[in-house]
Amino acid sequence: MNKSELAAAVAAKTGMTKKAAEEAVAATFEAIVGAVKKGDKVAVLGFGTFEAKQRAAREGHNPATGAKIKIAACKAPAFKAGKGFKDAIN
Repeated sequence: MNKSELAAAVAAKTGMTKKAAEEAVAATFEAIVGAVKKGDKVAVLGFGTFEAKQRAAREGHNPATGAKIKIAACKAPAFKAGKGFKDAIN
C-alpha cells in the first residue's frame, strides 16, 4: 500500500473526500517526521513508537573493491510496533 492508497482507505473509512484524506495523511507524516527530527519520540498507543536512534561510527567495506571505508556516526529513524499492532498481525 502506498501513500495515495492509504489516503483512499482513510477516505473510504471516514467519509472524507479523497483530497481531504490525502492532506490529513500528509500532515500526519509531516508531524511525525518533524517531531522525530527534533529528537522527540512519537508514541501512538496500540500502534507503535517512532524515534531517532544514534548509530556509532564504524568501518565498512566497499563491495566493488573490497577496500575499507569509514562510515560516520549518524541518526537513523526507528519504529517499534506496539502490542495492539503485533496482536492484530498475529
